[in-house]
Amino acid sequence: MSFIQPEFSKASEKIHWFIEQDIKNGVLLPGDSIDEISLARKHKLSQTPIREALIKLQTQGLIKSQSRGGMIVAKMSLQQLLSLWELLAELEGIAAKLACQRMQSTELAQLKDLHKSTVSIVESENVEGWQKSNLLFHEIIYKSTRNPYLRQEVLRIRTVTGYYRRHAFGALGQIQTSFEQHEKIIEAIESRDIEKAFAAMNHHMLPANNSTGLTNFIVNIPQESLAT
Repeated sequence: MSFIQPEFSKASEKIHWFIEQDIKNGVLLPGDSIDEISLARKHKLSQTPIREALIKLQTQGLIKSQSRGGMIVAKMSLQQLLSLWELLAELEGIAAKLACQRMQSTELAQLKDLHKSTVSIVESENVEGWQKSNLLFHEIIYKSTRNPYLRQEVLRIRTVTGYYRRHAFGALGQIQTSFEQHEKIIEAIESRDIEKAFAAMNHHMLPANNSTGLTNFIVNIPQESLAT
């Protein structure tokens, strides 16, 4: 899965992966500085592979340069965030549609077993445990699409929006709701109902499903994390 360290053919790929994971996992937050010198010392590398990795991360929209020099983790405006989140919901819906057509019986069994194993996590309202199992749930679906380009783009948007989505999830408390939505996604995939699968996943991924929920989501985002 995506949180397991892969093999690297280039030093810059290793640095890129580590920074991306730190952004994804909330170790680096929007607005945090990227310390090139510390990275070089920590990984015992020259500045060249560090800068190569930073250029790629900047191209992906994960970090941005400052006018006074240096790089920071990119902040997003509210409009950018909601637009990307809308796109993410559509792409995840497409992944669910493809999973309906291509998921193998062993993968479906794995998905159902994982879902059953999260009952205790839901009952104990373990947010961290749920986030880990949720990632595994979606990874099984991505794999079953047999489309690595779709997975790559979904994971990029998940990383860019990750801090904001995690904050909203924790603030609004949606573990039970998410569990029930996973149930509907599984039912749609098992019945090979393409349209139902898309709708269930799209609904699952949206930040809110009514004006009150959207308002609560917006007011719970720390203003210092948003681009001005």
